Amino acid sequence: MRAGGTGGERAEPVSGVPESAGDATGADQAYLALERELAVFLRRARASSGEMAREVHPGLEPAAYGLLVRLDEVGGQRATELAGYFGVGKATMSRQLRALEELGLVVREPDPADGRASLVRLTGEGRDRFRRVRDARRARYVRKLADWDRAEVAELARLLHQLNTGAEPRDPRPGPERAPDSAPGPGGHRP
Repeated sequence: MRAGGTGGERAEPVSGVPESAGDATGADQAYLALERELAVFLRRARASSGEMAREVHPGLEPAAYGLLVRLDEVGGQRATELAGYFGVGKATMSRQLRALEELGLVVREPDPADGRASLVRLTGEGRDRFRRVRDARRARYVRKLADWDRAEVAELARLLHQLNTGAEPRDPRPGPERAPDSAPGPGGHRP
């Protein structure tokens, strides 16, 4: 019940969340805490992406680092698929891919399924540079989370996956095209 309500009950503060002025409920406090922690996390992640991008190549834009992550994970993809995955426009994706091509990190090749389209994939140099930086980043995570139980790390990964999956655009088409939405996530959990 809301603070100051007729029942005299007060919502318990969320652990680590200061009770703020006003009559926010405990649930509101939980979402405020989530917003605050995500804001800090995202700011730090952007700074980290900038550092990692420069480690891959001094001319690489921070936002393009995520493209390298995705291309290493899935292999060749169409620019439109990448734009949809990241939730950006085709023009933005085209500009970022052009910059990656100019740096020699990606290449476009004809799509064997549709000769009118092309697939973007990492070059050998792009893959080598990216993986060297990724492995160094993973070692930093291991050091930073050395005091965490492995189950906590796995749970954090599962929850972040669930959050990211919920943010992905849903395919409105019925039928088997939607199979990836129902596929188990990490640890066998369904999103």
